[in-house]
This record gives sequence, C-alpha cells and structure tokens, in this order.
Amino acid sequence: MAKRIDIASLASHSGTFYPPPYDEPCRNRHRKKLGDAAGLTQFGVNLLRLPPGVWSSQRHWHTGSDEFVYVLEGEVVLVTDAGEEILKPGDCAGFRAGDADGHHFQNRGTRDSLLLEVGTRVGDDGAHYPGIDLVYPPGGVPSLYTRRDGTPYRDIRRRGPDEP
Repeated sequence: MAKRIDIASLASHSGTFYPPPYDEPCRNRHRKKLGDAAGLTQFGVNLLRLPPGVWSSQRHWHTGSDEFVYVLEGEVVLVTDAGEEILKPGDCAGFRAGDADGHHFQNRGTRDSLLLEVGTRVGDDGAHYPGIDLVYPPGGVPSLYTRRDGTPYRDIRRRGPDEP
C-alpha cells in the first residue's frame, strides 16, 4: 500500500469554531490535515494557508500539547507576550505545553503564507486565550468554548469567510 499523501486531493478545512467576535480574523484560514491522512494518532500535522490579513488563531497557549510551526512560504508575524517577530521561509518556532506565553501568527503581507503545524494529541488538553474572554477547557465541554467564568458559548459552529 502506498504511503505517499496526495496533498492536492485532501479536503481543505476553512474557517474556525471560535464564537463571535473572536472568529473574524481566523475565518479565511485553510488547513489540510496531513497527520489524519497518514493515520497518525500521537501527533497532528497540518498544512495551514493564511491569506493576507488572516490569523492562524487567537493568541493562546495549551495546557497539555506541544506545538511546532515551520514557515514554508510567505511571511508571518509571530505575536507572543514578549512582542512580535517576523518569520520567513525556513524559520520555525516551538511552544511547550503549559508555558503560559500566548502565541499566534498573523499574515500582514500581500501574499499567502504557508505553514507546517505539528502538535501533540493530548485527550485532556485545554487552552487559554490571554486578553480575551475565551477558554477551551481541558477535556472539552459540549459547547467547546467557555468564557473565563465557565459560562459556555452557545453558538459554536464552523464559520468560514462567507458565513454570517
């Protein structure tokens, strides 16, 4: 059986499950799940395309998962608690589980950026989003995201670039 993954044939998952208003800068991101296509269970691998003006996520940190990102094409701005850094093709960054330094990538350029994302798959993972009223509780909840006080967001659905 062939092990080669035909990236062109993989579905592209666009948009985000973030509740409004936090969904807006991430609606036009596009992810191909390479790790799922390979049947990987211990870590995920994604090919992430960010058109100009789009963010990879809201600024966050994970309680249980490590993350690693490698820039393949274009340019992105890595935003962390320490400030901002420009990453170009060949640059990479890693984020250790439990390190409370929120991070995300923004494409502020004029052409698409392409990133390779790698992260551990931890069943009881959670995430915190510094500066906004958003939490992904460990183990998840029926509503997926909550406010900091634990109140669930009710309208959780994937929102893409053309959806209300």
